[in-house]
Amino acid sequence: MNEIKWGIIGCGDVTERKSGPAFNKVPNSKLTAVMRRDASKAQDYALRHGVPRWYSDADQLINDPEVDAVYVATPPDSHAEYAIKAMKAGKPVYVEKPMAVRYSDCIEMNNVCAATKVPLFVAYYRRSLPYFNKVKEILETEVIGIPLVVDLKLFSSPYQEDYSPETHVWRVKPEIAGGGYFYDMACHTLDILDYMFGPIAEVSGVFANRAGLYGAEDVVTASFRFQDGPVGSGAWCFVSHEKAKSDVIELIGSKGKLSFSTFGFTPIQLDTTNDHQEFLPPNPSHIQQCMIETIVKELRGEDKSPSDGISGARTNEVMDIILKKIKK
Repeated sequence: MNEIKWGIIGCGDVTERKSGPAFNKVPNSKLTAVMRRDASKAQDYALRHGVPRWYSDADQLINDPEVDAVYVATPPDSHAEYAIKAMKAGKPVYVEKPMAVRYSDCIEMNNVCAATKVPLFVAYYRRSLPYFNKVKEILETEVIGIPLVVDLKLFSSPYQEDYSPETHVWRVKPEIAGGGYFYDMACHTLDILDYMFGPIAEVSGVFANRAGLYGAEDVVTASFRFQDGPVGSGAWCFVSHEKAKSDVIELIGSKGKLSFSTFGFTPIQLDTTNDHQEFLPPNPSHIQQCMIETIVKELRGEDKSPSDGISGARTNEVMDIILKKIKK
């Protein structure tokens, strides 16, 4: 392929700034069509972003001969359906995270990918950001020695919409999201750790709904061991007091410590015996732009993207084990 012409299924909020505009800013890439079930909203998005065509039917976009590749940006309960349709139509797929609402759907998606030989990518864009690649680079220099322990915390307060069933967002509805905010947000942390240390070999979890604001879990803890790396523990709470807010990952090594965040992009802290350093690589204006660029390069045969269906499915499997949706 020379220029990759993209179509978006589900041109909602995440595509307004995080991803949508990046398709036209990446070299050899163009956003050609968008789809949303609400036709007026699809048309509005197309007009505002200068997209030539818009649809209210996903099949029409998938079968559009002017669309080379499809970005699935709908809620997770329809990721598998649309991704499989697109791959069967011969269109490479870039699917939002989490990859699907359950690990078994991820397996089906990867089976179709293998059968059709059509590429499948997952929007774990942190794998391509300078911030997290700086962390990976520091680890690879072995300046903190052998990685021994990973300790992570993500504590946040409830959103205003969490307090009433009438205003609950899809992210706290397990039938749509796969779980609650844990499924929506912890996937980023678990995936970036997979990127740095490889697959998690053992994991167990405990979860509860403590605040009763919605049906999904709001507190989760987990213990895990990487196949060829450190052991770790994680705690997630989405109903904490504002004074308890936290977003930190600490990597403890035999010669030092490395600290950073998943969402806050706070300065990376490197502490060794006689030294303290801080790093803060800049993010692109559109946070998914670096990942989209790697995908375009792979589709053009120039490079390899760091996030595919195989790695994306591993994160789903880990979350499903933690939430006891599957046993291992």
